[in-house]
Amino acid sequence: MYDLADVLPDAELAPGTNVLIAGPPLTGKRDIAFDVLASGGERGDGTIVVTTKDSADKVLNAFDDLLGGDASGANIGVVDCVTKQRGIGTVDDDPRVKYASSPVDMTGIGIKLSEFLQEFYEDRSLTENRVLLHSVSTLLMYSNLQTVFRFLHVFTGRIQSADALGVYVIDSTAHDDQTMNTLKQLFDAVIEIEETADGDGEPTIRTAGFSA
Repeated sequence: MYDLADVLPDAELAPGTNVLIAGPPLTGKRDIAFDVLASGGERGDGTIVVTTKDSADKVLNAFDDLLGGDASGANIGVVDCVTKQRGIGTVDDDPRVKYASSPVDMTGIGIKLSEFLQEFYEDRSLTENRVLLHSVSTLLMYSNLQTVFRFLHVFTGRIQSADALGVYVIDSTAHDDQTMNTLKQLFDAVIEIEETADGDGEPTIRTAGFSA
C-alpha cells in the first residue's frame, strides 16, 4: 500500500493507483506531489520523475532538499524532457537521468520510463515505486488532447501493471472543462486544489475517488 504523506494522512492507496493533482498556478501542486514522492523515498520506495518543465538537476536538487540535503542513497530516476530540447550542450543518460528529446517525444518518454521501472524491479528489487509526471499541461501545450489522452492511457496502464503509484500534475485553469473531464477518466483518484477567496492562507483540497 502507498501513503500520501501529509496531504491525506489517512489515505492508503493500492498498488497500481493513478492520482491526478489539479489546481490553478501557484497553489503548491508540485510541492504536494514532491511530498508524496519524498514520503516514499524516506521508506526506501523507488522514485521516478518524468519532468516536462524543469531540468533533471533542478528535480534532483529539490529531492535532495526534501530528504534532508542528501538523496545520494535514494533510488531516484529522472526522465528529463527539457534539456535536449533547450539544446544546452551534449547530454548522455546516466544511472539517475535519462533524456527524452522533448515533451513531444511521447514514445521516447514511455521507453525511458519503462527502462527505469524494469531496472528498479529487476536490478534493485524495488517492488514499490512512485512515479510523478510533471506536468500534463506541458504535454497539452505541444500536442492535441487526443494524442495526450492516448499517451496517458498507456502511461497509467504501465503504472497499473507495475503495481506502482502514479502521480500527475495539471494546471486546471489552463484547460477547458471538456479537456479536464476527458482526462480525469484516466485516473483512479483526483486531488483538486482550490485557491482561497482572498488569495491568502492554505488552499482548499477536495478529493474524489479515495476510499479513505
